[in-house]
Amino acid sequence: MSSAANAARKEDDVAAAKGVSYAASLNPLVAVLPGLALTFGLAALAFFARAQIGIASLSPLILSIVFGMLVSNTVGAPAIAKPGITFSLKRILRFAIILLGLQLTVTQIIEVGGTGAAIIVATLVATFFFTKAMGRVLGVDRRLAELIAAGTSICGASAVIATNLVTRGSDEDVAYAVACVTVFGSLSMILYPVIQTGLMLDPTAYGLWTGATIHEVAQVVAAAFQGGDAAGQFGTIAKLSRVALLAPLILSLGFLAARGRTAEEGEMAGKPPVPWFVFGFLALVVVNSLVTIPADIHGALVLATTFLLSAALAAMGLETNVFKLKAKGLRPLALGAIAWLFISCLGLGLILMAGL
Repeated sequence: MSSAANAARKEDDVAAAKGVSYAASLNPLVAVLPGLALTFGLAALAFFARAQIGIASLSPLILSIVFGMLVSNTVGAPAIAKPGITFSLKRILRFAIILLGLQLTVTQIIEVGGTGAAIIVATLVATFFFTKAMGRVLGVDRRLAELIAAGTSICGASAVIATNLVTRGSDEDVAYAVACVTVFGSLSMILYPVIQTGLMLDPTAYGLWTGATIHEVAQVVAAAFQGGDAAGQFGTIAKLSRVALLAPLILSLGFLAARGRTAEEGEMAGKPPVPWFVFGFLALVVVNSLVTIPADIHGALVLATTFLLSAALAAMGLETNVFKLKAKGLRPLALGAIAWLFISCLGLGLILMAGL
């Protein structure tokens, strides 16, 4: 690019930045509108693309971050959209995680049973700490290893972006972790039905295995229902019960981050990054347990939650630099593969030992 073109581009960026500042000084809402239009537009495009492709298990969350990265690393996000992108990454994301609480009830958790719940908790906890330990062995950055651990052990991309609110990794860390849970969760979706046939697992055992070990909710549904309706329903309930454990995990990580944070990281040591949105999530679980929400309204809320999470991931993609992603190398990918094999084998082993 010529020096004249570079100069022109810099002038455009300065002008756009001045425009953002001016809009913000008039009305904060005006400043976020361009960025919200961009992130919401990318989320809508993700939903449309999934409908056109016709693969129900293909999550719009994954498509949204891909589309955001394509924009970021080709034409680039305009400077005027920056306030709205930041708003999507913070406010929209937290609100969407709170709404996730409406997707499960205490009754559903009880339906899993004591043995099933114990297997889910044991598998989740063991996988999280094993993945973090292997991250140290492989030399993977602590924050990235923590995000891969959360995404593998709990609920895929949703867990990654929720955990990052206290882990505070880079946008490239989040994108890499989301890529890991997408790749290996998709492999589970393909391989689990084959393994089930070979081992002749009954519907309850197979459903529990999918719900306790596969990354994304959509991937669980796709894999579990290949074992029949009973397996599909039990797998979905088991997975939603596992999602509920996102709350205590984030609270624990926030507490540990408060103890370990140093003044060099830009904050006073001991100042806790309290994830208040987790309490909103738990409150809506209680509400959903006590109040019967009409099916059509509940369906709309589930759709809205997925859309808002997609917008947040689109914003994450818009902030992601592919070259920085490549610079992280293959070690995090190897960590994701090891974590996937660990959770799959551990979950199946515990189920077989329990005689389910």
